[in-house]
Amino acid sequence: MIDLRPSHFHRAMALAMPALSLLCSQALAQDTAISTLPAVTVRADQESLPGATPVDPASLQPQRAATSDSARLLQDIPGVSLNGAGGVSSLPSMHGLADDRLRIQIDGMDLIASCPNHMNPALSYIDPTQLGSLKVYAGISPVSAGGDSIGGSILAETRPPVFAQPGQRTLREGEVGAFYRSNNRARGLNLSATLATEQLNVSYSGATSQADNYSAGGDFKTYDFTGRPGHTLARDEVGSTAYETRNHTLGLAFKQDNHFFEAKLGVQDMPYQLYPNQRMDLLDNDQKSINLSYTGQLDWGTLEARVYHETVDHFMDFGADKRYWYGTASGGPMMVNGAPCSTISASCAAGMPMFTEGKTTGFSVKGELPLSEQDRLRVGADLQRYRINDWWTPSGGGMYPGTFWNIRDGERDRTGLWSEWESRPSAQWMTLVGARVERVAMNAGSAVGYNPAGMGFQARDANAFNARDHRSTDTNVDGTALARYTASEQVDIEFGFAHKERSPNVYERFPWSTWQMAALMNNFVGEGNGYVGNLDLKPEKANTLSATFDWHAADKAWGFQATPYYTRVSDYIDAVQWDATTNQAAATPVKNKFSVLRYTNQTARLFGVDLAGHAPLANNALGDWGVKGLLNVTHGKNLDTGNGLYNVMPLNGKLALTHKIGGWDNSLELVAVKAKTTVSSVRNEIRTPGYGLVNLRGSYAWKTVRLDFGIENLFDRLYFLPTGGAYVGQGTTMSNPMLPNYPQWGTAVPGMGRTLYAGVNVKF
Repeated sequence: MIDLRPSHFHRAMALAMPALSLLCSQALAQDTAISTLPAVTVRADQESLPGATPVDPASLQPQRAATSDSARLLQDIPGVSLNGAGGVSSLPSMHGLADDRLRIQIDGMDLIASCPNHMNPALSYIDPTQLGSLKVYAGISPVSAGGDSIGGSILAETRPPVFAQPGQRTLREGEVGAFYRSNNRARGLNLSATLATEQLNVSYSGATSQADNYSAGGDFKTYDFTGRPGHTLARDEVGSTAYETRNHTLGLAFKQDNHFFEAKLGVQDMPYQLYPNQRMDLLDNDQKSINLSYTGQLDWGTLEARVYHETVDHFMDFGADKRYWYGTASGGPMMVNGAPCSTISASCAAGMPMFTEGKTTGFSVKGELPLSEQDRLRVGADLQRYRINDWWTPSGGGMYPGTFWNIRDGERDRTGLWSEWESRPSAQWMTLVGARVERVAMNAGSAVGYNPAGMGFQARDANAFNARDHRSTDTNVDGTALARYTASEQVDIEFGFAHKERSPNVYERFPWSTWQMAALMNNFVGEGNGYVGNLDLKPEKANTLSATFDWHAADKAWGFQATPYYTRVSDYIDAVQWDATTNQAAATPVKNKFSVLRYTNQTARLFGVDLAGHAPLANNALGDWGVKGLLNVTHGKNLDTGNGLYNVMPLNGKLALTHKIGGWDNSLELVAVKAKTTVSSVRNEIRTPGYGLVNLRGSYAWKTVRLDFGIENLFDRLYFLPTGGAYVGQGTTMSNPMLPNYPQWGTAVPGMGRTLYAGVNVKF
């Protein structure tokens, strides 16, 4: 386990805690009135357009202390599940579609994961304490919120700037907070400050968090070695789950009459984030972004424009829980632990350094024109220019003597035009019809291996790749038709159809080596297999039908929603097992083992239903009592092979008893997940047993202070994450299993055991 004791965090805590204590004491002494801190809100785009998911913002507030992973704030939204990754980088999945199949924006920026394992997804660049709003479309997205995706959309934004009221003196305000979680000793600080006049706002927000490995609810493995001499892990310790991350945002905003300008500078410094379901670990991620936007209310309507630029420098190698030294001089492959070598050579390898450099530049403009009292027209354009280099420097052994270029001079450029028409022909009806056209152009430079004469057909594969034209141009067309019918004060019905198209990402198209070791480094789904790209991939094309039936009280005191949906995807990007020797699809499938696969287009079908509801139970001297719950079921099938689709969440539900009185807001949660028995056979996906968890949450809010606390997995249950991938968090991870020292296929990543958490936030 990494020793984090002498870290910057503890020095920061030592400096911050006296000030935090003083602020708490002053706040408690001066004001005991009941209030809450500014809430993270989840809301629909524009004016609650059809297709948006209504979510109670208050349900998100307690989770800030319980997680440092912003994606986890989505876990109570019907139809949304999380695919496991690093401690702050879960990948949201909507109705079985995840990662690049969703459109995820941060402050209007379309950000791209620059990593062969997608260790730096968009939501990893914003801390939960920095969020101001989340706009979520868990099913059909309007074309204004979609594009280059076939699933839903997540639009995350930092807190909006505030200004002094007319005649008010300069506004000075801020917030400071801290949290601690017991299981993995997770701890963190957050700070925000604002200085504002009537026209100018200067703001800063920052957050830091770090954690050790977490422990499961019991022993889930029979070994304790890590591949490193003198370093072992307990059999209930989930290796490679530690992390440390720091995020900063500096904002400058100006408003004059009907014009608003904003500039935001974002910086992330992530020293490490270890991965239990990947063979590599993130050991440095530096991201910088600048984001300029304008919003104006003009005579003809509203105009919004944005330009942004992001750079990412990403580094991977083996973290502390994975073997570092390889080669015959380190003891060879049959040694449990790799002994340090004296000289890097063909017989001695020191890790496997991997570098990725990504640059994204984007521009968007949209206008809204009121055509009449009932009709609005929105039009817009999006431009995105993405450049990526992915190279692996020589480290010895088979990774020697040259540099391996996984993707050289990679390009992926998008140009999109869209228009949508919103109409309210009567008090009962609202319709939204839109279309989008996008052009996606991709290219990459020549492939180069470590050693053309080396292992794994490097020369053959590089020559075959270099002989091909790497350029491709896709023209993708999206269309949506949505409607909302208000039958009465208690019944709303939304329904719609969408056709969406998505081009492959750079890691689905360009990785060229069938060599097992190189292929294993290209995997962004976490099931332990290796992947080879395919230059011939076509864009995915999805047709979706969905409807939402909403019964509720006139005052929304109780409500029940049911959302059935059906999606059929042609040219769905799945995979086939690949034989490197013949460079063709494997004649005999490998079963119950890790394997090498190649991306290919097939046909898929997904359907299911989301149920959600809430109701009051009692209002008495002990407070207000209520109940809320949700139930999700998704079925995914590859129609070409008859297999299940990978990482589809099984039947799952949550039921919570809620209680409020005065400043108290408490809940008792029961989480239940059915056994996962429908799996992707071609990927040898691991089946997982069903489980039930109990969580306790509580909070108390004063006017300027909020305290959150709770216990997750109250009974310390050992369970396995159905969409958490395969456990390869310790030991020799560079190759496929080979007793006794390689991670064995068949162990899913377990969830966290019992953990107590507490967090405090203070406004000043």
